[in-house]
Amino acid sequence: MPIKNRFAEMLPEITGWRHHLHQMPELLYEVHETAAFVADRLREFGVDEVVTGVGRTGVVGIIRGRGASGRAIGLRADMDALPIEEATGLEYASKVPGKMHACGHDGHTSMLLGAAKYLSETRNFDGTVVLIFQPAEEGGAGAKAMIDDGLFDRFPVDEIYGIHNAPGVPVGVFATRPGPLQASSDEFEIIVQGKGGHAAEPHRAIDTTLVAAHILIALHSIVSRNVDPLKRVVLTVGTFGTDSGASNIIPDEARMEGTVRTLDPEYRAIAEGRIRDVATHTAAAFGASAQVIWHPGYPVTVNDPEGAARAADAARAVGRGVIDNADPIMPSEDFSYMLEKVPGAYVFLGNGDSAMCHHPKYVFDDEAIPFGCSFFAELVERRLPVA
Repeated sequence: MPIKNRFAEMLPEITGWRHHLHQMPELLYEVHETAAFVADRLREFGVDEVVTGVGRTGVVGIIRGRGASGRAIGLRADMDALPIEEATGLEYASKVPGKMHACGHDGHTSMLLGAAKYLSETRNFDGTVVLIFQPAEEGGAGAKAMIDDGLFDRFPVDEIYGIHNAPGVPVGVFATRPGPLQASSDEFEIIVQGKGGHAAEPHRAIDTTLVAAHILIALHSIVSRNVDPLKRVVLTVGTFGTDSGASNIIPDEARMEGTVRTLDPEYRAIAEGRIRDVATHTAAAFGASAQVIWHPGYPVTVNDPEGAARAADAARAVGRGVIDNADPIMPSEDFSYMLEKVPGAYVFLGNGDSAMCHHPKYVFDDEAIPFGCSFFAELVERRLPVA
């Protein structure tokens, strides 16, 4: 079955929304103009209820269908952009220096708006649709903020679904899987304290650069020697530096920062414990000390098996193909917080041969819009059928 005809008709309008949003990227919770644009469109569509300020700047829309089944489906889109200077050269490129929709959230928001307009027009479902437009997915845990603000207490849903675009997958092709789909993401800092001194007299100092280098190398033994080879864990140190200002100074302090990603919640705890052990004991062996600061991040994104199957069925009805047992990936996603509370699924929608997300030349493919809109609408009509 092809995309719904209504979305082919609406494509120029929805594309216009996306291009408008693309020109005005906003970061984290500061999505005030984006949220206002979303709320205005929802009111224009005749959505029954529009609530703003959920989780600081989130927007929730309520559409009531025919009948009184009492069931409700949640549909979620993220709204925030990234602190990246755009390099696409597009006619509608970002007008805000240093900010860009480099992950396609403008596309996600526009697709859910398109579905909202269609569902408001047709009401061909028995129950309630809860439209969730979320801020701060890019590192701000906006999903958790909305939940903590009573999202599911104020707007209860029986199932919840979301979409993310997927560069490298053909446009119109969907991908999902039951169980873990995206990794957790935790961050750590290691601060090594030693004894500074003159580079010509290292015996009078405790060289923190040397100590930190040994810690860095030892950290990479954690994945190879403490993790089941059949499990997925990625440990990366992204920054490494000292407080030295010259080549002939042994610094008092060295620092590094990194991330740990895994598809198995058990290994979040194992990795934290081993990082602490490796850092403190390696430092102690050299007469130094090490402090480890742990920053818990997003949990593993875990699709409910039945939710993944339902999402795949809906995608199969409107798409050009479905990969229903896709390989999990290691980037994280805060939709994971919502899936911890409500069964459902997250799916990927092909973005064609584009640059990868978070790249300054990334471009969301507008031809994907009707597929995303159709998926949302098809899912609602299947899960909330009119008797």
